[in-house]
Amino acid sequence: MDDRPALVDWALAERIAVRVAGTEPFAGSYHADSLGPDFDELTAEAEQLVASATGLVSLQGPARARVTDRAGWVRANIASFQRLLRPLTDKLGSRLGGGPLAPLTRAAAGAEVGALLGWMSTRVLGQYDLLVVEDEQPDQQDLVYYVGPNVLGLEKRFGFPPREFRLWLALHEVTHRTQFTGVPWLRAHFLGLVEETLSAVDPDPTRIIHALGRVAEGVKTGRNPLSDGGLAHLFATPAQADALQRVAGMMSLLEGHGDVTMDRAGADRIPSADRFSRVLRARRRSVSPPIKVFQQLLGLEAKLNQYEQGERFIAAVERKGGPELVNTAFAEPANLPTLAEIRAPHDWISRVHPNVR
Repeated sequence: MDDRPALVDWALAERIAVRVAGTEPFAGSYHADSLGPDFDELTAEAEQLVASATGLVSLQGPARARVTDRAGWVRANIASFQRLLRPLTDKLGSRLGGGPLAPLTRAAAGAEVGALLGWMSTRVLGQYDLLVVEDEQPDQQDLVYYVGPNVLGLEKRFGFPPREFRLWLALHEVTHRTQFTGVPWLRAHFLGLVEETLSAVDPDPTRIIHALGRVAEGVKTGRNPLSDGGLAHLFATPAQADALQRVAGMMSLLEGHGDVTMDRAGADRIPSADRFSRVLRARRRSVSPPIKVFQQLLGLEAKLNQYEQGERFIAAVERKGGPELVNTAFAEPANLPTLAEIRAPHDWISRVHPNVR
């Protein structure tokens, strides 16, 4: 039994998220029965295609697919959030977990997390769960999730060939799993950066004053102060900001590498890949102005930018040295590009490979 004080009312978060998630009209389609068998088969095929395209082989055995509904995706992510926030709970639980206002604070946090997860559950198609914890149930971790109702909805709305589209999705998620399980140090390095960020959390109210100063400076210079990571980046301490920039650089590399790998691995198997890509790119951007603000506040706008910036980085590096030069980014943590280098690929090449012109 975990007796650490809770900073979030997780039960409330789940109730709100499930309510916000609602139901997809196509969830009851007779095609739903094909999702499980298809994704079991296509995830295994995707793993072979990705291994051939990258030379990376998972060190943790075959990928396991799990088709779920929106509520199931919410519950899986709440479990991941609880694991992810342990360093913060350990550090601040005794300070923020008691007192007369603690229940209100936990409820407010639960409502915010629930609203976020509920909205995201209506958009997400697949996800690799990389948060593996040794002392928890192994059959509930290291899974490749597919949100069945959302997949069916897109297939129906756009007339996508189901088997092609499902393999295309599987390639994307399996590529991310192969990155984290085929590069021996990558998962531990990423989680170390996350722990570093959380361990640097400072509840000092003066952080608000500093954040407002950043907003004012951004307005004066004409730059959106939320563009690099939303409120998390805005309220970050200098140590957190540094870690967040390294996480952003790493994730941009992984997203760009993932998209390029997906396209190459499925080139002979997915004739409709270009159409899938166009529709999904438009879907990422086609949100109403209030939702766009919501994405910026939460840092989701920065996440969307990672795809495009990462692809441009991969393309620029490959022009200089082909895929082999890109692969050196995975040789050791010091070779990972920073966010600044993602935006200026030649700076990364000059640092890591000064002899390449």
